[in-house]
Amino acid sequence: FDAPHLQRINDFMNGKITATDIPNPGAAPGTIAQWGDGYSYANDNVDWFKAMYKPVALSQEHNISITGGSDKTTFYLSGNFLNANGLIAFNQDHSNRYGITAKINTKISDIFSINYSSRSIRDQTQLPSQLNGNLYSDMGRTGWPTLPLYDPNGFLFSAPSPILGIRDGGLAKHQQDTQYQQLQLVLEPIQGWKTIAELNYRTMNYFDHTDNLSTVNHDVQGNPLPISSSSSVYEKAYKENYFESNIYSTYEKSIQKHYFKVMFGGQTEQLQYRDVSASRNGIIVPSLPTLNTTSGNSYTGAVVAPSVSGQYQNWATAALFGRLNYNFDGKYLLEANLRYDGSSRFQPDKRWALFPSFSAGWNLAKEDFIKEYKFINTFKFRASWGRAGNQNTNNWYPTYLTVPVGTANGGWLLNGNPPNTTSAPGTLVSSTLTWETVQTTNLGLDFGFLNDRLTGSLDWYDRKTLNMVGPAIELPATLGVGVPPTNNTDLKTDGWEVQVGWQDHLQSGLGYSFRLSLSDNQTTILRYPNPTGSLGTYIAGQKTGNIYGYTTIGIAQTQAEMDAHLAASSNGQNVLGTNWGAGDIMYADYNHDGKIDAGTNTLSNSGDRHIIGNSTPRYQFGFNMHFDYRNFDLTGFFQGVLKQDFWNGSYYFWGVTGNQWYSGGLTSNLNYWRPAGDPLGENLNAYYPRPIFNTGKNQAVQTAYLQNAAYIRLKNLQIGYSLPGAMTKKWGVQRLRFYVAGDNLWTGSSIAKMFDPETVGGGSNAGGSIGIGNVYPLQKVISFGLSVTL
Repeated sequence: FDAPHLQRINDFMNGKITATDIPNPGAAPGTIAQWGDGYSYANDNVDWFKAMYKPVALSQEHNISITGGSDKTTFYLSGNFLNANGLIAFNQDHSNRYGITAKINTKISDIFSINYSSRSIRDQTQLPSQLNGNLYSDMGRTGWPTLPLYDPNGFLFSAPSPILGIRDGGLAKHQQDTQYQQLQLVLEPIQGWKTIAELNYRTMNYFDHTDNLSTVNHDVQGNPLPISSSSSVYEKAYKENYFESNIYSTYEKSIQKHYFKVMFGGQTEQLQYRDVSASRNGIIVPSLPTLNTTSGNSYTGAVVAPSVSGQYQNWATAALFGRLNYNFDGKYLLEANLRYDGSSRFQPDKRWALFPSFSAGWNLAKEDFIKEYKFINTFKFRASWGRAGNQNTNNWYPTYLTVPVGTANGGWLLNGNPPNTTSAPGTLVSSTLTWETVQTTNLGLDFGFLNDRLTGSLDWYDRKTLNMVGPAIELPATLGVGVPPTNNTDLKTDGWEVQVGWQDHLQSGLGYSFRLSLSDNQTTILRYPNPTGSLGTYIAGQKTGNIYGYTTIGIAQTQAEMDAHLAASSNGQNVLGTNWGAGDIMYADYNHDGKIDAGTNTLSNSGDRHIIGNSTPRYQFGFNMHFDYRNFDLTGFFQGVLKQDFWNGSYYFWGVTGNQWYSGGLTSNLNYWRPAGDPLGENLNAYYPRPIFNTGKNQAVQTAYLQNAAYIRLKNLQIGYSLPGAMTKKWGVQRLRFYVAGDNLWTGSSIAKMFDPETVGGGSNAGGSIGIGNVYPLQKVISFGLSVTL
């Protein structure tokens, strides 16, 4: 900013002027003046987050259910309606959900019964078509406070304003209809022998519509000027059918203290879907944005071929399974399972896999030597071992090679038209791809004491993911195509879970209960082909989530201090940058080799980078509480993470990164190093180093700026009051309860204030990379409700 620009900013802040911008000083003589570029000349003072989001949005939800029947036939019917308005202040986003559920159970005869349920859900959402990752990126990096929200005539200012496209750039609409049908037939010809057949059918249809409209600015006289002249319509229709059948037979028998149960059966799944989509340029009437009301031309009048695509896909699984249970006098429990699963996603010789599992339990509370201790109600040891398969892959048929085909996209003309094209596949495939196997060993203890007022459980588990499809291995660039995914990884996760609860009801009428759950796990890579030991991918023996970085000495307060630090290493930390001075970071020679660098970025030579933290959430906990006294009740739920390291290198955190177009300006970013005499005042004990464009030398991953993402949050608190039954029964009402509830009411965390600990890793920048830490806001919800039981 030059001096006149700075003076106008000061004058605007002090109320001496009210115009947010000036006419473009560079306009040609005799032309209608346009407003000056918002970055180069404007002087507004806009908090773009407050401008974009409303502080409050209203929502409503209603539920009703009816049950009834006779001794042979029972039914259940329920309905649900949810309307939720979003927080976008311009071009309101909102969603609706409609649901209806019906169930009927009937006993046809003494040996045969039928159960049927049906559920239908419709979800509708609408939001601005430009509400995407680029919005969150733009608000942080190009949402300068001086960029006007409105021009001096009161019109929304032009691009790059994040809000103009949100308000005027079109809508994205989604409607999804899902229906669930379940039929269950139960045959019990003799006591203890049941045969059950279950047929589950789910159909899902959705339709997406997105229109991108042209937007306009206004000149100094208020005349419209095109800003984004292109416009288009995109529509997609999708249909999915899912069918599952389970047929199994069970037989159970008790012989004195011995109990046996055997079960065997089969299962099949099949999912089929198809979709068709199309897009076309040139919306003729902005209020009628459909494919039929587009011209097929760009804003320059050139013909643009429409884009049309469609596909059919399907997958299927089949399984045979069996189970054997044995129970002796409620003391000793045994169970054995065996599954034989097949998947259509793999080649025939890799399609089937066998997955066994076993478990055993010992309930000491049933033993005679324990029964005399009346305060012990449950004391059971558990142990289990088992294997399960995972066949989910991003590509439903990853072992088949397909040739990309393009429609009218050739770069030359044949008979005046661009030809269709084919090209070589971009990635090889592995014909040996097969099931991932998850093998779990579990040891547990369940207990209940003092008439089950004190209850809880303890679990330790070791889970191995074998033959996992890990990152593609590194191969020489001379391969010429992408490396195929393979079953190349084994992982091991060790963890434990503890739950402890207490409940009681006092003679005074006060009932209360508490339940605390705490869990932890860490994952170690057992096998991965990384012969070079590259730190950029998995390394056998290392834990997932490890964060490699430098050790920070501190911020140099003077040039002499920095020079002395640089002189202590042979390369003067020039690997990270040059022109080091006061206000810059001093990095430690961690490996004491006389230089500061990252080595070869391998495990054997990582230079001064070392493990400074781990991004895995550790010691996750939840705490439930409940109180009731007479007609009042109160429930609350806290959740949190006691340990988690997180590195966020975005401009939301640093303020200045790269250049002026990839830099933020939040209040927290202002705590940067400033020497004596700086116009904003001296700040030698700053949190951030001095801001510098066009270099990231001060922002290497390092200990001083590693974030502590641990937190505790009051997720829900609800207070209710039920009218006395003597009063409501006069109205034919069994129970009438009023309540007020709150979600996300309070959070305790030491994470940087521009982030929320639950969403710190979310969002994407304009380039699509993940982790800028800004997403659609996590909402604090206050609810008022009424519940009536007739």
